[in-house]
Amino acid sequence: MKLLIVYYSMYGHVYNLVKAAAEGAKSVNNTEVLLRQVPETLSPEVLQKMGATQTREAQAAVPTCTVDELGEADAIIFGTPTRFGNMCGQMRQFLDATGQLWQKGSLVGKVGSVITCSNTQHGGQESTILTFHVTLLHHGMVIVGLPYSFQGQMITDQVSGCSPYGASTIAGGDAKRLPSENELAGARYQGMHVANIAMKLTA
Repeated sequence: MKLLIVYYSMYGHVYNLVKAAAEGAKSVNNTEVLLRQVPETLSPEVLQKMGATQTREAQAAVPTCTVDELGEADAIIFGTPTRFGNMCGQMRQFLDATGQLWQKGSLVGKVGSVITCSNTQHGGQESTILTFHVTLLHHGMVIVGLPYSFQGQMITDQVSGCSPYGASTIAGGDAKRLPSENELAGARYQGMHVANIAMKLTA
């Protein structure tokens, strides 16, 4: 079973989450996990002004995803930061190029799942994932979230992302807060959960 993880991460927060999701998916026997990032749409000058040059360079070894790779996967986990309660422009532009996959029904019946990040605790994590689901449903994908069997969703003694819709983290206003262990655990659980369901669907 081939599981593709496609993401965009400006400051590394989503990157850390999807790496954890990959760990979880790899724990499921006979699962091949591929990590890909969507093409950058911002110039190096803009990234430098935004203070994102170093973190973007750290991800340079991750291959850029092609649209065809989506159709070759049995399951796809998407990772995107929030932009005003929606996916980021880089991810939107990439998905807007999937019209041929839609015409062929290439993603129908495949598992789709979403991971996200926002600056603030109520910065649109849930709306980002839910509005992302709309695109996946138009492609006929089977939506998988993060069930409450991940008990980390029930904690109240610390600030934490993660919801039934998917794993998430909070970057903080200065983008210096790294994903907590609970948030990383949620991403690992989601990766494992998606892989298990995809394995059943492909059996």
